[in-house]
Amino acid sequence: MRSRTRTPARPRPLHAAALAAALLGLLLPLFALGPPAQAAPAAPAGFRVENGRLLERSGNDFVMRGVNHAHTWYPNQIGALAHIKAKGANTVRVVLSSGDRWTRNDTADVANVVAQCKRNRLICVLEVHDTTGYGEQSGAVTLARAADYWIGVQSALTGQEDHVIVNIGNEPYGNNAYAGWTADTKAAIQKLRAAGFDHTLMVDAPNWGQDWAFTMRDNAASVFAADPDANTVFSIHMYGVFDTAAEVSDYLNRFVAAKLPLVVGEFGHDHSDGNPDEDAILATAQRLGIGYLGWSWSGNGGGVEYLDMVTGFDPNQLTGWGQRLFNGANGIAATAKEAAVYSGSGGDTTPPTAPGTPTASGVTSSSATLTWAAATDATGVTGYDVVRVSGTAESGATTTTGTSTTLTGLTPATSYTFAVYARDAAGNRSPRSGTVTLTTASGGSTAACAVGYRVTGEWSGGFQGELVLRNTGTSAINGWTLRWAFAGGQRVSHLWGGTATQAGADVTVTAASYTANIPAAGSVTLGFTATRGSTNPAPTAFTLNGASCASS
Repeated sequence: MRSRTRTPARPRPLHAAALAAALLGLLLPLFALGPPAQAAPAAPAGFRVENGRLLERSGNDFVMRGVNHAHTWYPNQIGALAHIKAKGANTVRVVLSSGDRWTRNDTADVANVVAQCKRNRLICVLEVHDTTGYGEQSGAVTLARAADYWIGVQSALTGQEDHVIVNIGNEPYGNNAYAGWTADTKAAIQKLRAAGFDHTLMVDAPNWGQDWAFTMRDNAASVFAADPDANTVFSIHMYGVFDTAAEVSDYLNRFVAAKLPLVVGEFGHDHSDGNPDEDAILATAQRLGIGYLGWSWSGNGGGVEYLDMVTGFDPNQLTGWGQRLFNGANGIAATAKEAAVYSGSGGDTTPPTAPGTPTASGVTSSSATLTWAAATDATGVTGYDVVRVSGTAESGATTTTGTSTTLTGLTPATSYTFAVYARDAAGNRSPRSGTVTLTTASGGSTAACAVGYRVTGEWSGGFQGELVLRNTGTSAINGWTLRWAFAGGQRVSHLWGGTATQAGADVTVTAASYTANIPAAGSVTLGFTATRGSTNPAPTAFTLNGASCASS
């Protein structure tokens, strides 16, 4: 062993040319090898973010198309996941509670939610709602507290990285002290990573999710950089702050331009804080390939019941908002693609058998009940679509999970032909059943009413209309349901003065509390907006509470 204190021999001097040659000999191997090798980050276990896009393990670009479901408040409505899937969604955002403001969803319950999502071939976005409005809302908890909850139920989530995205906390700041969002969000992400969470994480904006102060927008890059897995998605909630197409487009485009992943984690067609531009949200999200999750399936209260997509958790009672989101332009049915983890290699591609030919019963002037024999499928039938058939064309789609349905809003003395399709959990559709033809009764009874219908404005692809419902009788009308059919493919997107649902061409409007009473010789006025095709024919017949109503 040589002594460390040994003085080295003094080197001999080199001429310039020799020195250059010597240096070149030392550097050439380095150039050949390229820059020093760096350890590549470990591949994410499931979903991952690359270049501002959310990808599945398969490498497919995944765009969320789905809805929110209030599981923590309605734990007995877990069957809603099957109904949400049957409407075409590929994702469901599930409301959970850490136990700080509502009943805690424990590990067993979370595991069951995940199992039901997988059974119904839905990607599960799980969120803790107790953080909502922290700093302004009494009882709201911190993101750190939400992270503790996730760690507490971690065993239900480990290994589910292909199927579950963890939305750390819902709307984690109100309109007070929201500047703390950036540091708190970074800390929560790092806390979960340190605990071993390999999932894609989702983080909501402050300002009740709407980010009107642009805290999330302006700090998203640093938050993303703070995730050691580089696997965080941002979520904006769009309500009254986003009431113009320009505001929607500007916000979404900024994230796309910065190559930062974004989804619209909540939005509606109306809200107490303003009227969001849902058409712009849907169109811009589709154009940019950004995911969206509408609020919410059913069970809303506190004055925002109009945000229910179905009435009373009944999948056969789509509201106007539900019709718009599921079946309208750029909606879920037209744009959703099932996750590759379900429909990729090895996925179920076998459709169910055709249902039996339906039979009709209980035919009246405005309704009929159809019943058919069940279809069969190896993995189970999740729903049936009843369609109206005219020659080779089909219209409408009344969806049900059972083998019968009652169709309402039919026109008196009219011939209809119907058929049925079955769907399975993978979204495969069966061959069409045989058809049944029925003719509605002539009606006979006539209500003491008249309906005036007019178009008050039109634009490309849409229009605004008005209906004046007059009581021509001698006694008051207390509560009413008005029905008519559109002949030109029009679809009601929003209605005031009542609650509208639409199945195919048939529109049903139930009275609002302030229009339910119509005194003798009195009237109420309803307004609506709707989409249209190349023509816009007016309805020719109306019924009020099942009886014919004159046009005026």
